[in-house]
Amino acid sequence: MPASADWSSDLVRQWYYAQIPPRPSTKSLVLAVVLFSLTLCTCLVAGTQFAVAYAHNEAVSIDELFLAFTLFYKNPAGLLTGLPFAGTLLGILLAHELGHFFACRYHHLHSSYPFFIPFPNLAGTFGAFILIRSPMRTNRALFDVGASGPIVGFLFAIPALVYGVLYARVVPGLANPAHAELIYGTPPLMRLLESAFHPGVSPDALLLPPIGRAAWVALFVTSLNLIPVAQLDGGHILRSLSVRAHRVLSLALPIGLLALGWLHFWEGWYIWGALLLVMRFLRIPPIYDPAPLDARRRLVAFLALVIFLLCFMPSPISIPQGSS
Repeated sequence: MPASADWSSDLVRQWYYAQIPPRPSTKSLVLAVVLFSLTLCTCLVAGTQFAVAYAHNEAVSIDELFLAFTLFYKNPAGLLTGLPFAGTLLGILLAHELGHFFACRYHHLHSSYPFFIPFPNLAGTFGAFILIRSPMRTNRALFDVGASGPIVGFLFAIPALVYGVLYARVVPGLANPAHAELIYGTPPLMRLLESAFHPGVSPDALLLPPIGRAAWVALFVTSLNLIPVAQLDGGHILRSLSVRAHRVLSLALPIGLLALGWLHFWEGWYIWGALLLVMRFLRIPPIYDPAPLDARRRLVAFLALVIFLLCFMPSPISIPQGSS
């Protein structure tokens, strides 16, 4: 009887793998290239703003962001100054998504190519994502797909972050409302590096070069992805460890984020908290093989938690008091 069961299981496994295309479609590749090209354009504009601000020891002006888009027809060569920021940020985000992509390939899951989201904001993008069209059959697959992206992206962000902090300029009046429309928060990892390279200097007085600012954006995106809620990367990791803990935190943490917004840490937490509450009630496909994770994966899960704590900022962006 056990031998018959094994034979039947092998047939089901072979049939299932046979239904998965060997690679994403050509249409998916074309769409990915188009979105990447558009995101490169918006990131070049954002990077140009950071480069000009860094050259003049000033903070980025929001009012001038949209004016920078006129460079596409007035002075396209001027956008090349935004390449360090754009290349660094897109490289880190691409590494993050390729981590997911190759984890899907390893576990024979059908996924799309990475899709970037262009947007005319201070980062030039809302990040990137892949579409996974296969159900997660095992806890191991769920964990590997969830953990691979943020860990790989974090590893790529560290050299850029070290470079950015090393070449940060000390501008004492940077946080003054007369000089800044926005103040960027300092994640714990950056604070550690700044205390090593710029001891005794307030983080608010440090002006990061474009490469460093791209690393800051990458850390922020990593922290958002690693929130252990719903179908975020952190949610996949937690669910592979404990379905019950995932169910409880998927309700408690969004409420906590709403509380951070109410306490005036960052108004964006209202959006994230509401979005994650909605995701909490979406149906999540079951895991066919809920076998517990091995010791190595549990150790990686702990490292993912450490990465989240090193990147998370309760107040990532704030408006100085007295600014208009």
